[in-house]
Amino acid sequence: MKALFPFAAETREVTVRVSVSYLPEQSNPSGARWFWAYHIRLENDGAMAVQLMTRHWIISDGRGNRHEVEGDGVVGEQPVIAPGASYDYVSGCPLSTPSGSMVGSFGMVGEDGSTFDVTIPRFELLTPVTAR
Repeated sequence: MKALFPFAAETREVTVRVSVSYLPEQSNPSGARWFWAYHIRLENDGAMAVQLMTRHWIISDGRGNRHEVEGDGVVGEQPVIAPGASYDYVSGCPLSTPSGSMVGSFGMVGEDGSTFDVTIPRFELLTPVTAR
């Protein structure tokens, strides 16, 4: 699974895995716009169901500028993930530089009412280097 999802972090038996792809067809370097898609998989290895309630992202561009994004759920959903199950979604990130990074957390609630944050591992947003 490491090849498909090279970035992973585990918090309280919930693993967040990330893969990222640069999308040249949605990018316009001459217009200072680069775009990436990222695929998130949440795996619940715990004994109780958990629900993803909120997200918190810190997005940094290649100049070190930081932008924070907070909100309810992901892609319009607040999924419940049963024990042994996983949840996948894909989203995107535009930047005005050809590189950057993302890191963050998901706010979760367990079926017992406990609340906790799950770490989203830091991952790089990089454009492929072309041979000259």
